Amino acid sequence: MSDTPEVESCDVGLWGLAVMGQNFALNMASHGFQVVVGNRSYSKVELTVSRAKAEGNLPLVGSSSHEEFVLKLKKPRKIVVLVMAGKPVDETIASLAEYLEPGDLIVDGGNEWYPNSIRRAEELEKRGILFMGMGISGGEEGARNGPSLMPGGKKKAYDLMEPILVKCAAQVQDGACTGYVGPIGSGNYVKMVHNGIEYGDMQLIAEVYDVLRKIVCMTNVDMSRQFARWNDGDLSSYLIEITAKILGKEDDVTGKGYVVDYILDKTGMKGTGRWTVQEAAEQSVAAPTITASLDTRYISGRKAERVAASKILQGPTEVPNVSKPQIIDDLGAALYCAKVCSYAQGLGIIKAASDANGWNVDLSQCAKMWKGGCIIRAKLLDKIQAALAKDPSLQNLMVDPGFAEELNARQMSWRRIVTLCIASGVPCPALSASLNYFDSYRREHLPANLTQAQRDFFGGHTYERIDREGPHHCAWTKKHKEIGNLNERSAGEQAHR
Repeated sequence: MSDTPEVESCDVGLWGLAVMGQNFALNMASHGFQVVVGNRSYSKVELTVSRAKAEGNLPLVGSSSHEEFVLKLKKPRKIVVLVMAGKPVDETIASLAEYLEPGDLIVDGGNEWYPNSIRRAEELEKRGILFMGMGISGGEEGARNGPSLMPGGKKKAYDLMEPILVKCAAQVQDGACTGYVGPIGSGNYVKMVHNGIEYGDMQLIAEVYDVLRKIVCMTNVDMSRQFARWNDGDLSSYLIEITAKILGKEDDVTGKGYVVDYILDKTGMKGTGRWTVQEAAEQSVAAPTITASLDTRYISGRKAERVAASKILQGPTEVPNVSKPQIIDDLGAALYCAKVCSYAQGLGIIKAASDANGWNVDLSQCAKMWKGGCIIRAKLLDKIQAALAKDPSLQNLMVDPGFAEELNARQMSWRRIVTLCIASGVPCPALSASLNYFDSYRREHLPANLTQAQRDFFGGHTYERIDREGPHHCAWTKKHKEIGNLNERSAGEQAHR
C-alpha cells in the first residue's frame, strides 16, 4: 500500500508510536479504518507501516511531520495521541493544533492526571477544537486485539469517535467494553481508579501466594495448579490466570528453577495508584485495600533497609499448626471477599467524584467496560454490573443483597486467614485492611465518639450529641474556658460523605 495517499483520505490518526500506540493503530486499521500514524522519530513510523504490511496489508500509512500527518486526515479530523503523560502531551497538542481547524478532535489516550485534561479541553475550546481524555487498559495485547476504552469529554466529541471505539474495544457478551463515561476528566478518573483497583487486586494475590509458599510450603508447580483451579471458579480473572502461568514458568536464563524466584522483590509504579489514594482522601472515601497495596510497594522499594532489619527484628518462633487443605480453602474465600472490598472502594471513589463534579458516571457501565480487554477483567464483574444496574443508588457494593450474603457466609474463612498470617509473622496488609473495612462498615457504632471527645478537649472542635441537635462543647476541666459561638467553631469542619 502506498505511503503517500491523497490529502484528506484517512479516517483517524494516531500520534505516538511506542508499543501501545503501534498496537492501537494496528487495531484500528484491522477494523477497516484508514489510519495515518506519526511520531517524533520517523523510525517508529517506518516500523509501524512495516508491521501493517506484514500483518495483512492493513490500511495504515505514515507521515513525516505534524503538518503532513494532519493533511492526510478527513475532516473533521480525529486524532488519538499516545505519548508520555505531562509535558510531552502539551507539546504534541501544540504542534498538532497549529494545523487543526474548529470541529477537529484530539483524544489523549495516556494515563493522565484528570485536571490536566480539563485544562487542555478549556484551552482548545477557545480555538473550537474538541478534546477528550480516554483511559485505555489492556496492555500491549489489549491495545492490539481489543482494550477497555474509557472516554470522557463533550458528547459531540464522543459521537465523532464512537464508531471507531465501539469496533476497536474488547467485545463481551453484552457488547463493547467502552461507552460514554461523562464530561472531560471523567474518563481519566475512571481509568485512574481502575488502576487503583488493579493495585489492590495484585497485592491481594501476592499475599495469597506468600501464604501458599511460606505457610503451606507449596512448590511452584503446585501453586500454579492451585491458581489455575481458582481461575475455573468464582475467582476467574485475567490476573489469576496470568499468576498461574507466571508461577509455572521455568527460568529462561539459567534453566534451573522458575523465573519468579529470580525476580528482585521490588515493585515499580507509574503514579496512578498514588493518585487514586490521594483522590480517596480528597473525596473522604475510605480505600484501605488500595492504600495498603501502595504502602506495600513503598516498603518493597526499601530493599536494603529490609535486608538490614531482617538481621535485627524477629518474628514469631511458634506458628499455628493448621490443616493445609483448610488453609487453601480459606484462602480462596478470603481472596474473593477482599476483592469485593477493593472494587467497593474504587467504585465509591468514582461515585463521590462524579457527585462532586456533576459527571453523572454510570457505575454499572464502568463494570461493563472493565469486563473485557483490561487488566482487572474478572468473572466477578458480571455480578457487580448486575448489582449496580439493579440499584444505581447503591451506597456500597457490600450491601447489595447478593454480595452481602456471600461476604457474611465466607467471613470466617477470611478471619482465619488474617489471624493465621498475623500469628505466623507473614504480612497480609491488603487482606487485613479489607477485613477491617468490612468490620468498620458493618458496625452501627464505632469508637469515633472518643476521638471526637479528644478533639473537643484539646482543640475545642465541638461535637454532635446523640440526644439533641446542634454542635456542643464540654468544659472538660476547670481549665477549660468558654469558646464562644459554637457554630463558628464547627464551621471549618469538613463534611464527610
